[in-house]
Amino acid sequence: MFDKAKELYKLQREARRIKGELKNTHIESENEGVKVVINGEQEVISIEISAEAMQDQKKLERNLKDCFNKAIKKSQQIGAELMKDVMGGMPGLGQ
Repeated sequence: MFDKAKELYKLQREARRIKGELKNTHIESENEGVKVVINGEQEVISIEISAEAMQDQKKLERNLKDCFNKAIKKSQQIGAELMKDVMGGMPGLGQ
């Protein structure tokens, strides 16, 4: 029982470490004059839109959507990789 509690504490500590690492990881996506930066927790850090990109509203909307989706997908991949390393080291949880 004590070993399981110890493993749970270790897992919680690693999860906090990963959360901090994700918060400090910036993911950038750029498409046709639109640049989006989010962190690994999927919080928006910045959005840049060139004057040219603002000329066509529909294209701008599509480029913003594409940039956000690409950045979010990348942040999910990074988070999954970090968690995979932690879970792989936990008895009964990894492969």
